[in-house]
Amino acid sequence: MTTYTLALFAHIVGAIGAFIGVSVWLFAAVALRRAQSVGQVRALTGLIQPSGILTIISILLLGVAGFYMAITVWGERATWIIVATISFLLLAPFGAVVIDRRLRALAKAAATALDGPLPASLAAQAQDPLVGIGLSVYIAVLLGIVFLMTTKPTLLDSIIAIALATALGLASGLLLWGVTSARSHAGVTPRERG
Repeated sequence: MTTYTLALFAHIVGAIGAFIGVSVWLFAAVALRRAQSVGQVRALTGLIQPSGILTIISILLLGVAGFYMAITVWGERATWIIVATISFLLLAPFGAVVIDRRLRALAKAAATALDGPLPASLAAQAQDPLVGIGLSVYIAVLLGIVFLMTTKPTLLDSIIAIALATALGLASGLLLWGVTSARSHAGVTPRERG
């Protein structure tokens, strides 16, 4: 067994962990849009902290192992690594600053809210479109990075692949937002909304 195979294993485990963590965030964000009570919001936001920790640890593992493999094996001849690294470096803070911060603020608000039906202010936080759309883009870009790692395309093709992944993530996020928004409002009377 070589150091490279151990790094490859760590890299793949990191990728799996990152997908699991971000997928739990996405599941919670979609389910939050249908929440009817403070208790439901608390239960769903209870998933945020452990999945956030898993995501952060996985991304660190993914990055360290990937950086090691890039330096020791691929070097500057693999231009797809540059695109994957830049995409990764832009994605990590976006998850922490935009998505995680909003979900943690929601969890904090739910923890201090009185039990019962969902107040309008908490419902607005639970249905934050930026969270769902951001998570869809996040997952799509992660898949784009996996595409780069497996196909190792040219620089131009790498840029096109990440741009396409971002566009598809944005489109699916907007679609998801519209579908869940329509469903969440369909079951709520105007009196309950206000």
